[in-house]
Amino acid sequence: MNTPQPVPRPPRKKKSPTPIPASLPNEPIAESPPPPRKRAPRKVKKKLPVTRLRYKILLISLEVLGLIITAVSAIIVFLGYSASRFAGTRLLSNLLPFAIGVLVIVLLAAMLLIGWWKLRKYFQSKAKILAPAFTLCLAAGIGWFGMQNSFSEAIGHFRGLVGGKQEAGRVTLAHQVYAAYRRYDRSQLLQLMTRAETYNPAIKEAANAFELDVHILQGVAATESSFVPRESADGGQGLFQITAVPQTVLDEAGQSLNANKLSLANPRHNAFIAAATLKHYLAEMHDDLFLGLLAYNIGPKNGGLRFIMQQYGATDFVTIQPYLQQLPRDYPIRVLSFALAFRLWQREGKLLNYEEGNNAVRIQSIGVPGLETQL
Repeated sequence: MNTPQPVPRPPRKKKSPTPIPASLPNEPIAESPPPPRKRAPRKVKKKLPVTRLRYKILLISLEVLGLIITAVSAIIVFLGYSASRFAGTRLLSNLLPFAIGVLVIVLLAAMLLIGWWKLRKYFQSKAKILAPAFTLCLAAGIGWFGMQNSFSEAIGHFRGLVGGKQEAGRVTLAHQVYAAYRRYDRSQLLQLMTRAETYNPAIKEAANAFELDVHILQGVAATESSFVPRESADGGQGLFQITAVPQTVLDEAGQSLNANKLSLANPRHNAFIAAATLKHYLAEMHDDLFLGLLAYNIGPKNGGLRFIMQQYGATDFVTIQPYLQQLPRDYPIRVLSFALAFRLWQREGKLLNYEEGNNAVRIQSIGVPGLETQL
C-alpha cells in the first residue's frame, strides 16, 4: 500500500509594510528640534590696576573735600549774617524770619546738589580731573574770602548764635581787654617788652612744660612785677610775686624742673611755680580763663575763689559778675591786656594803636590770648 505524498504548499507572499503617510490629516507636523544655541562668552570684568584705583579714590576724595569746605563755609556765612540781621526775641520780626531762612538754605542745598550732579556728568565726559579741580577752586575761593574781615564778622555772629551764654561772656571779656589795651601808654609798653626779653626763655619753657599760652604767662609776670623781680610788702617774691602756694603745686614744679629744692629768687624756678599754680587754678575753675586768673590772684586764703563762688552760688563768668565789686575784677583784665600786647609784639613786630585806621578790626581778628579756646 502506497503512502500518499503531501502536496507542497505554495510559499506565502510577504506582505509589504503599510507605507506611513508623510502627513496625517488633522495632526501637526513634527518639527525638528532647533540647533543648540551657542552661549555668548561671559564678559570678565577687568580689575583696575592698583595705581589707577588709588588715583580714582584720590580724585573722589578731593572732590568731596572741596564740596564739604564750600558747604560748611556757606552755612556759617548764611547763618552768621542771618543771626545778625534777625537778632531779637519777637516771633514775627525775628524768630519766624530766621526759621524761614534756615528752610530756604535747606532747599537751596538740595537744588545745588542736583545741579552739581548734572554738572559733574558733564565734567566727567570731558576729563575726570575737571570735577575735583572745580571743587578745589571753590574751596580756594572760600579760603581767600575767609581771610577777609567780612568773613570774620560772619564767624563772630555764628559763634554768638551757637555759643549762647558762654560766647556772651567771652565777647564781654574780650572787649574789656581791648578797652584796657587802648588806655596803655605805648612808650611804657615798649619798656615792658624790653625788660621781658631777659626772662622770656624761662617763661616759654615753663609755659611749654604746663601746656599754657606763653603770652598769658608773660601777662601774669607783667601784672605782678613789671619784669622787675623783687620782694613786696605783702610777701610776694620774685618775677611772679609768688606767695602761698599749695604743696601739690610745688611738687609738680619740682618734678618738671628735676629739682628737689626750689628757690623763688631764681627766675626760672619762679616761672615754673607760677605756671604750675595757674594750671592748678584753671583746672579747678574748669578751664574758665577769667575765673582761673582771678583764683590765681586770690590764692588759697579764705578758702580760695571756689569757696567764695559756692558761698554766692556763682558758677561761671556771667553769674560771678554781680559779686565782683568785692573781688579784684581788674586783675584778669590787666593780665589779658598785657598778654594781647605781647601777642601783637610777636606777630606784628610792633604795638598797634587801637584807634588808628583799621587796627581795631585787625587786633580783634588776632584775638585775645586764651579766649580762643573757649569758643
